Amino acid sequence: MKSQNPNFKVDAKEVEKLEKAAFILKTVAHPVRLGIVHLLEHSDSLSVSEICEALNTEQSLTSHHLQNMRLKGILSVKREGRRMMYSLKAHAVAQLLHCLDHCECNM
Repeated sequence: MKSQNPNFKVDAKEVEKLEKAAFILKTVAHPVRLGIVHLLEHSDSLSVSEICEALNTEQSLTSHHLQNMRLKGILSVKREGRRMMYSLKAHAVAQLLHCLDHCECNM
């Protein structure tokens, strides 16, 4: 067991960084949401139906997750005709998930 260093302190900038990472992880902590981030990481933008087809999910469930992530600032949306096109707004999400994919914990 590591001994604790009583002089070790986490500065305000580091606390802010940790809080942002925790917020991102809580927001995407669902297999469908992780799939959406993965798809949008490799696309400029996708419609709800394109995401549903790629993930083999129901439109109502997918729309629910998209709205949640949009409201929390993870995704952006724009209308193209009758279609709503979603894109990744917070690219830190993809970076954080990339780190998890390549960590040594073999998840």
